[in-house]
Amino acid sequence: MLLLRSILFNTAFYVNIITRMVVFTPIYFLLPRKKAFFIPKGWASSSNWLMEKIVGAKFEIEGTENIPEGGCIFAPKHQSAWDTFALLPYQRDPVYILKRELMWIPLFGWYVAKQRMIPVNRGARGKVMVEVMKRTKEEMDAGRQLIIYPEGTRRAPGDTPDYRYGIARIYRDIQVPVVPIVAHWGLFWGRRKLVKYPGRFKVKILPPIQPGMEPDAFFTHLIATLEQASDELLIQTAIDNPHLPLPPTAVKRLAELQAQTVS
Repeated sequence: MLLLRSILFNTAFYVNIITRMVVFTPIYFLLPRKKAFFIPKGWASSSNWLMEKIVGAKFEIEGTENIPEGGCIFAPKHQSAWDTFALLPYQRDPVYILKRELMWIPLFGWYVAKQRMIPVNRGARGKVMVEVMKRTKEEMDAGRQLIIYPEGTRRAPGDTPDYRYGIARIYRDIQVPVVPIVAHWGLFWGRRKLVKYPGRFKVKILPPIQPGMEPDAFFTHLIATLEQASDELLIQTAIDNPHLPLPPTAVKRLAELQAQTVS
């Protein structure tokens, strides 16, 4: 039954993308950028709905009051394709720094370009990165919300963290609040996994880290904040979903946390 539901979801997910692109593309490219954003938001909402109705996976958000007005940086833990779009309906005017290869995908790349997303060559240095930072500051000065994954790539739930220092440089240069976000999307929609799992889980938006800290101190504080909240939420998610099959990384981390509690 899980496999059948997953196949049905995957089919509906891609049919939804294709259908919306066919129907809404003319409207999207005729509208001004901000008004056109209702189309990606609608797609994200419908995809969340498909996950709930077909797979049985649903999330609730805590801490929306922690989102500051104006420009800020969202710093979520990254586990799944799901977390790249699931929160779009709840964000005012987000902007992503993304690998430039995504801009080359027909139609998708055009959608992304219209929203003034910021492409970057991950191996770039020097003048290229200076230009990226300039573009980022311009978008933030316009009151947009930057989404950047501090670990750079997807990590399995409970896996050993691997944070990249780039977010500390952006924090230093842009001077806006950083909002940490934790959730265990990967327990329900795993990386490169066909099967999706039902369940209920929380997304926690944590209090913002205000600008002004030294980059090293900020980086240490951000990691500690995200990892503590992630560990607490992993325990709660496992308790709330006792029949959920956990990946080895999550099983190992839960055992470590239990051992720390005992000792």
